[in-house]
Formats: sequence, structure tokens, C-alpha cells
Amino acid sequence: MDQAMSTISKIFNGEPRSYTRFNLTQNMEGENSQVEMKLSSDMDDEVGGNCVGEERNHAQDRYVVRKPAGRTPKNLCFMVVTVLLILIIGYLIGYLAHRKKELAPSCSRITSEDSVSEGSFKTETTPLMDWNDVKSLLGQKLSASSFETAFSEFASGSHQAGSAGDELLANKVLKRFKDYDMYTWTDEHYVKLVDPPASGSNRVTFKGSDLGTLRGYLAYSKTGTAQGAILHSNYGQMDDLRKLQDKDIALDGRVLLVKTGKISFAEKVANAAKLNASAVLIYPADDRIGGSTQLFGHVHLGSGDPYTPGFPSFNHTQFPPIQSSGLPSIQAQTITADMATTIMRGMEGKNAPTGWVGVGKVGDDDDVVTVEVNNVLAEKMINNVFGVIKGFVDPDRYVVMGAQRDAWGPGFASSTVGTCVLVELARAISDMVKNDGFKPRRSIVFASWSAGEYGSVGATEWLEGYLSSLNMKAFSYINLDGVVTGFPTFKASASPLMYTLIQRTLKEVNTLSDSSTLYASVPGANWEEAVLEPLRLNDPAYPFVTFSGIPSVSFRFSKAGEEYPYFGTLQDTREKLYGATSNQAAKLAVSAGEFAGKMALRLVHDHLLRLDVEQYIRQIRTHVYTINRKVKNVRSMQPQLLPKSLTVQWLMSASGSYSRAASSLTTDIDNSDLEDVEMCRIINDRIMSVERDFLSPYVSPRETPFRHILVGSGSHTLKALSDHLDALQIDHSDANADLFRNQFALATWTIQGCANSLAGDIWSLDNEI
Repeated sequence: MDQAMSTISKIFNGEPRSYTRFNLTQNMEGENSQVEMKLSSDMDDEVGGNCVGEERNHAQDRYVVRKPAGRTPKNLCFMVVTVLLILIIGYLIGYLAHRKKELAPSCSRITSEDSVSEGSFKTETTPLMDWNDVKSLLGQKLSASSFETAFSEFASGSHQAGSAGDELLANKVLKRFKDYDMYTWTDEHYVKLVDPPASGSNRVTFKGSDLGTLRGYLAYSKTGTAQGAILHSNYGQMDDLRKLQDKDIALDGRVLLVKTGKISFAEKVANAAKLNASAVLIYPADDRIGGSTQLFGHVHLGSGDPYTPGFPSFNHTQFPPIQSSGLPSIQAQTITADMATTIMRGMEGKNAPTGWVGVGKVGDDDDVVTVEVNNVLAEKMINNVFGVIKGFVDPDRYVVMGAQRDAWGPGFASSTVGTCVLVELARAISDMVKNDGFKPRRSIVFASWSAGEYGSVGATEWLEGYLSSLNMKAFSYINLDGVVTGFPTFKASASPLMYTLIQRTLKEVNTLSDSSTLYASVPGANWEEAVLEPLRLNDPAYPFVTFSGIPSVSFRFSKAGEEYPYFGTLQDTREKLYGATSNQAAKLAVSAGEFAGKMALRLVHDHLLRLDVEQYIRQIRTHVYTINRKVKNVRSMQPQLLPKSLTVQWLMSASGSYSRAASSLTTDIDNSDLEDVEMCRIINDRIMSVERDFLSPYVSPRETPFRHILVGSGSHTLKALSDHLDALQIDHSDANADLFRNQFALATWTIQGCANSLAGDIWSLDNEI
């Protein structure tokens, strides 16, 4: 600009008598751009530097004009022309800058959580390491030999939640984190856990004969004695129980005998209680574990401490005594395969429904069983252990990687491998930051949970304790429990927001032979059908998605068509896992570490979060289509139940609003400067809000903790709406048309509210309801 002004002056005056200095500054906090102009001349030399500096300080936001010596009418004319020219240029630049800022209005920053983002924000753009270099560094730092060493260090024969063995492992994890120069802290909770009987044992008798010693048990079962005729119910799914009812077999007062598998222990017991059974006996379906193997587990239909539902189990809380609605109302006990065989050999009654493998007769009224449960409820202190690698741009935004530390017995596959993957990733990524120049934009939190075997108690209590802090700061959770159980099959369960990230990461991790990527080895043409499984109640990632609204993922390497049979037994040892993996456990742990690590690193490396909000469009449309079809069926078969004024158009409009909001976000991203730190933060906040906004605000977190309307559980979900329509269609006694209309309206507005939040500013909303 100086050169241009000098040229203009030479043209008119023959020498550069005066010039104009132009400066455009952009306020990083989002205020309007300011234009500062200053006319200066040869008199600057006479005034001196100090006076010039002082005059600048007192002349903000106005023009300062110095009159040059020897001014003539001709010079004044040229000066006016020059000033007008500069004003026009300044106006055009200011206009363009204002238009650019309209694309992404700024907002104030949220106060950071001390444990993760201690200190002031770093708003400058940090230099990015190339993603290929990041991937390569992680691969270089993970090795089978380092995992073998970690296996030896963290393997333990006894480390049940709240025990001395659990505390010893917690201290080992904490020491590792400190050795890596990570910021560390621990989180104490006083929770209600369940121990086996203090003296004697639980008992089961069949036709008056004691079946033998029971060391296994089911935590949170109702205590006391129940008696009734035995009834084999296959896996205890509702479909299995309906098949028995279709054969005119009453379930009232019966003791149900069910196999492991298909659904969780808690769901088996809850289904039995719904149909008024008196008790449930569960035996192992897989004969690989042997006839005398004892089973352990829990039957709380939920997660966390069931005696502090919806709020944390801190020692200083003063809530009145209360119980989770997910606690069972009937007795439940595990038995060995040999005990189950004894019972089935003595059973009479009708033949089992077609397709029930290994089941002959289902039982008669004379096949009486007595179940006695004497478990002991005990309050214990547990510790969660944390370490964090802080981000360099948005330290108060973080991905969490976690693994349970406790187990019923050795728990090598259920807890030891996951703990080793956790600490090895902490070591590798810490080393990348300290020695290789890697600077993550966001933070990575490493968490070692206790009481996972009792239903993700440690993790859920942490979520309950810090829900308001985690709400818009934790943007993903990666679960490391049970990641190695066999090979070569890869399975994952996750929030739909993470599907695209899973697919991309599969393309970046090689198989054990290095001959291809995991993605290339997926059988069939549809990778989602081959890899993805639904999130289930017993998945440790489930409460993160459905209770806290944090996009989450669980994954595992397994043997095709087989489940690892040793979970929940004392046989979950290093030897058993090595046998199940053909001695490839350490190499598979490396692959698991690479998969989890590359997902986490991608989430903290890129300017924008790799969470795909458009994945939910298909999910919502599928539910809307199903509900619309069933509403038409009800109107056809039971026209008196649903008035014509009830229209599915509301739900369709909400679905359309979400689709348009997702597309609008994509457009905003395309039109945004991703080097602008504040702009990226605003866009990422919109992405992060999606999972949280699918939590129904119309149900109580204490009574209905899993509030997510798409992947949660309860009457507020879209699946529950569909099931309710099935009941209305046959005019079932449990069906209630008015209740359905209320649930329908609330679910519709939950989707619309999510769309409104995703759209961004209040003036950008697309509300057609």
C-alpha cells in the first residue's frame, strides 16, 4: 500500500510528499473488524517517535491527519482524491470481512475442567503433523514384546472389585501414568457390591435332592427361598417364553431353567419376572468350559450402583435409601452344566418347541425345584484411575479411552488385556508428544475402571458424578474391555455417529499377516452387516451413549461364529486365551491398540471431529417408516383407538428437519476457514450436541437412565412406540392409546429439538411442526 501511495504522489507532485497507512485487524474474539487509517507526511520526522506513539494511543478508531507544510489548492485536491480512494478500498475490504464472519458467528468459550485443561486456553493454531506420520509413529511404538511384558505385569489371580488385589492393580496403573509424565488423579466411590454367603453357600434342590456346592452366584439377585416346578425356557428371550405360552404352558410360579447366551443374565431374569415366574436358574450353554465350571455375573437391569440410581455413590452424599427399578423381584442363581443335565434328565412334560437345541422335555408340575439365595450386600470403596494427555488448542475437549480393571477370577481376557492396551497406548502417545513433536489439538483421557463385572459400576458412577462437566466436553468414548477373544473376525458396536470413523480406521489397520487391511478382510459386500452389532445393555459403552449422550464404541477380535466361553468363570486365564488365539494374543493386542489408538488420534488430530451426523438420518427414517406403516394397520384393524387427527406427518417433519440440519452443517463446513480456531470450535460443538440431544428430556434419569430415543431402553424410545403399536393392533390389555399419543408427541419433539440444536443459531432453525 505504501508503494502505491508513493507512486500516486510521484505522478501528481513529482515527490512523495504524503501517504496514507492502512491497517486491517481481525479481533480473535469475534468482534467487528476495525480499520485504522493514518495520514502521515514529512512532518513525522519533526514530531519524533515518542509523540507519534503517544498520538496513536489517543487516536483509536478515528482519523489523524497532519497538515504538510506548503499546502496549495492543487495539493489539497490531490489529497482529497487520495483519501476518497482509500475510503472506498477500506469500505470494500470491511464489507468482505463482515460477510465472511457471518458464516460462523463467534461465541464465548466455556470454562475448562481443571483436571483436563488446567491453565489458560491456547487459541493459536498449532502446527499439524501429517496424518501419515502420526499413524506411522503409533505403529512403531506398539509391539508384541511390549504387550507380553505388560501381560506379565498386570496379570493377577485375584482382583475382585474393592479387594486388595484390585487396589494393587490400581496403583500399578497410576504409577505407569506418572512414569509417562501424565497429569493423574483418582476418583473414590463407596458402592454397594455383593459377596457370596459369609457361611455356607446358596442351594438348589431338585425333587428334594441337593444338586451340590455352588460357588458361583449372581450379584443383586433377590435373597430368600423360592420354590416351583421347573420349566426349560431355552435362552430366556421373550420369544422363547411366548413359544411356551403358545403351547398353553403357564409360567406363573415356575422356576425357569435357561441357557447362557443371546441376551444378558439381567434380561433373562427381567423377562421371567414379567411373566410371574418365581425364580431363574442359568447354566452354561457351551460345553467347552466343562461340566463343573461355576458361573458368576449380575442381574441388575441397568448399570452403576443400583442403590444410588441416577446419582453418584460418593461418601458425602446424603440421599435417602432408594433402589434401582432394574433390581430383580425374584431369585436367580447359576448352576453348572452337570447340575443342569441332572435336572433335564428328570424332567417330564411336553416336548420343547421346534429348534430348541439340546432340550427334550420342558418340565411338568411335579418337577419341583427349590432355590435358596443367601448373598451378602456389602459397601466397598472402589477407585477409578485417570491420566490425561492435554491438547494444545482445545484442552477442555477430550476423548476418553477406558478399560475395567477387576474380574471375578483371573479375568485375563475380560480385564487384563484391556488394561494392558490402555497403558501401552498411554505410553506410546505420551512418547509421541514428548519426543516426536506430535501436538494433539484436543486432550486424551485414559481411565481404569473398577467394579466393571457388577455392571460398569465404576464407569457409571463417574458419569453420574460429573454429568454436567462431561456434557459438552467428552466427545467420544472408546471401550477396551474384551478386545481380544479370538481371530480372525472383527466385530464392533457403536453409536451411529462413529460408523464412518470405524470404517476409515479398518482401512488403516492391517491383519496379522500384513497381507491386507482389516477392511479388505471383511467378508461380503456390506461391511456394516459383517462388522457392526447393536449396542446392548451389557456393553460397557452402553451407559456412555444412552445415559450421558457421549458417542462410544466397543470392538473385539473373535473367532467366527463363536463367543469366548470363559467370561464370568474362574477359567478366564492367560493359557485359555492363548489357546483360543493360537498363541497370537499379543499380536492381536497390538492390532487392537492400533485400532483404538488411530480412532482416538484421528479425533484429536483433525480440525473437525470425525463424527458423521448424517448416519442418524437413515436410522430415523427407518423408524419413521415402520411407525407410519403400523399406524395405518392399527387404524385399519382398531379404528376406534387412534383418531384421524393423529398424523405421522409431525414425525416425518421432524425427521426432515434433522436431515436438512445435517446437510446445512456440511454446507457450513465447506464454506468455513478451518484454520480459524474459534470457527472450528463452534462447528465441533454443533457436532457434539447431537448424541446428547437424542436423550429424552421428558423422562427421569433416575427412573429411566437410558434416555436415548434411538439406542436406549424404555417407553420413550422409537422402538417402544413401534412395540406399542403392535399391542394396539391386537388390542392387548397393556395397550393404551392415550399413553401412545403422549409418547409419540414427546419422541417427535425430541427429534425436532435435536435438529434445532444441530442447525446452530436460533435464526437458522427449520421448524415445520
